[in-house]
Amino acid sequence: MVYIAPSLLAADFSRLAEEVGRIERADMLHVDVMDGHFVPNLSIGPAVVEALRKKTKLPFDVHLMMEEPLAYIGVFRQAGADIITFHIECQDQPQAVIAAIKASGARAGVAISPKTPAEAIGPWGEDLSQITVMTVEPGFGGQSMMLDMLPKVYKLRARFPQALVEVDGGVNLETAPLCKAAGANILVAGTSVFRAQDPYLEMRCLAM
Repeated sequence: MVYIAPSLLAADFSRLAEEVGRIERADMLHVDVMDGHFVPNLSIGPAVVEALRKKTKLPFDVHLMMEEPLAYIGVFRQAGADIITFHIECQDQPQAVIAAIKASGARAGVAISPKTPAEAIGPWGEDLSQITVMTVEPGFGGQSMMLDMLPKVYKLRARFPQALVEVDGGVNLETAPLCKAAGANILVAGTSVFRAQDPYLEMRCLAM
């Protein structure tokens, strides 16, 4: 089964609650949090996550694009995060971050940027619920997928069968079949879903 996670980064930020309502039949909501250091952009904080938590029952997949995610796990969990994903390239020790996420009651995920090999996850992968393969450079929406990242999906599915493998970046009706063929369990789709006239139909087509 393939899950679809619309990326809030592609939504109209002037009417976020309405936008989330449009994708209520998604499997989860992907929320990118950027600190302006790990990636050059800034995005939403825990107050927005908390406000949206009151508007939907969708699971929140909170993706921390931060240099020091350890300091923010508690506040995002309290705001409503169900899954907390951090980057293996961050400055904090991965084992400590995973332990803190699990202790908070959230499911733990790790993301790897395009330049990072799948092997970088190492032994920590066995403690993860989810692994995110970035198929664009993190920090900006609307980019084209780097198709040469897809072999990582296959490797990670084989190495860590207990974890769901998510593809994040450039997912659309053309690239989704390639992601699924590589073994992806979750597809993060931003522009493709939020710009669609019928988001539900778009999500169904992506998952087929």
